[in-house]
Amino acid sequence: MRQILSATLMMLLIVGPLNTPVVAANPKAPRPTASTPTATPIKHVVVIFQENVSFDHYFGTYPYATNPAGEPQFTAAAGTPSVNGLNNALLNNNPNLNPANGQGATNPFRLDLLQAATADQDHDYTPEQLAFDGGVMDLFPVNTGTAGPPPSAPPPQTQTTGLTMGYYDGNTVTALWNYAQYFAMSDNSYDTNFGPSTPGALNLISGQTNGVVQNLNGTGAIIGDGNGGFTVISDADPLGDVCSTSTGEVFQMGGKNIGDLLNAASITWGGFMGGFNLDTKNANGTTGCKRSTHSTIVGHDVVDYIPHHAWFQYYESTANPKHERPSSLAAVGYSLEHDGATRDPANHNYDLQDFYDAVKAGNFPAVSYIKLPAYQDGHAAYSDPLDEQDGTVTLINFLEQQPDWKSTAVITTWDDSDGWYDHVVAKVTSPSFDAEADQLDGPGKCGSGTPLPGVNGKPVNGRCGPGTRLPYFVISPWAKANYVDHSQISLASVVRFIEDNWLHGARIGGGSFDAAAGSLNGLFDFTNGGNNPPLYLDPKTGTVLAAAPSSGSH
Repeated sequence: MRQILSATLMMLLIVGPLNTPVVAANPKAPRPTASTPTATPIKHVVVIFQENVSFDHYFGTYPYATNPAGEPQFTAAAGTPSVNGLNNALLNNNPNLNPANGQGATNPFRLDLLQAATADQDHDYTPEQLAFDGGVMDLFPVNTGTAGPPPSAPPPQTQTTGLTMGYYDGNTVTALWNYAQYFAMSDNSYDTNFGPSTPGALNLISGQTNGVVQNLNGTGAIIGDGNGGFTVISDADPLGDVCSTSTGEVFQMGGKNIGDLLNAASITWGGFMGGFNLDTKNANGTTGCKRSTHSTIVGHDVVDYIPHHAWFQYYESTANPKHERPSSLAAVGYSLEHDGATRDPANHNYDLQDFYDAVKAGNFPAVSYIKLPAYQDGHAAYSDPLDEQDGTVTLINFLEQQPDWKSTAVITTWDDSDGWYDHVVAKVTSPSFDAEADQLDGPGKCGSGTPLPGVNGKPVNGRCGPGTRLPYFVISPWAKANYVDHSQISLASVVRFIEDNWLHGARIGGGSFDAAAGSLNGLFDFTNGGNNPPLYLDPKTGTVLAAAPSSGSH
């Protein structure tokens, strides 16, 4: 029997966030069609793209939680499958006890609920390779570790670079562990390349970090690819975005992304980012590019919109550099206004509130990329697992209440590992040999063989991968229940899924990883009639509020 949802939760499900003005609906605008042919029963995919978490950092001990008194409890259902996590040897005799790590030498250790706010670890292209140490996985504290906080009764490791070895369990990332119980997760998903947020964001929409066509104020985010072009290996803002830094490195990509292919096929889509609407004034009085939200957990205001996370702003064809507003709610997802001839000013880039409002108005794009406001994106130092849980659960609860939930899949993944320890290394299939940036297998070397092609069709450097292992979920009526998939996938697998489902297998080309990326089909069961029921969770605690029984869910 379903539990009765609280009045507060029901209001969240119906209304969504309330701090952004609503765009006026326009009944004359073109409407999405449910008849768009797809290869699967999925008519709507929502990609929630979070920040900076390794698989072991959130799931190293899944499905076994410590369950101390006073914290959200988690007990796995009978028959829950295991993951490639932290076994006894890794927990008690880890290679990161290596004396080379100095005071940071430590085994993995549990971070408590009260230690949700931590320091950001080093997660750049070269430090991650050095931490991997040719696959020995023993030099994380010395290469990616950053000392505390957390300040709350910390174990001594948090005050050293050994903090990178910390992990959470189902008493802190409770919602994610519960989603794993009822839906499908992967324990073999990777950042397509080594490196931080911007390369991850580009791979998520294009499978390509090569092909920079403009680069200003260069500070090291872009390297020569060895064939006359340039590859992105680190964070820099998109050229032309009014919120981009005025003095730091900014760049623009050439080539195509998935938005270009969707436009050509007249498929509705959008990128929805917290803080993108510069006209909104938050409760604390902030607006414009500096619009911010206060997090009581991290203890300060956090600017909502971060330009170097803005996937589609890097491509001239899919950018909205002035953050212009859509002409109407009914135009959200479309290239043209309701007259069918005028370009819609938003050009597929919207605020997160626009997603809530458009879906509630009956205009649910086929493909939606979601970025929560920064304080909820999970990035250590300015976000945390509890704020992240609040934003993620609120959105998924909302989607599960929609008439189109039956044909929807939510894909949740992360852009990079933040340098948090993970014990798994994937075989390098895209080698690179930049003399300074590549260090996985010795100076100037990451992998062996011939580098994969860039946008010019020639082998290029700066794309070494797969990189770090990341969590990955599919939440959908069509997802397998309480299932762990072990097939190797990557961020570019999202691009491949969209191409296969809506575009009849069309590929971006130009050296994109989309064609080689693993398929997501192993996370779905398209024979079960889409009968995996919704799962409603408490956004604050991550515990189950209501869930219909389902064969195979337990």
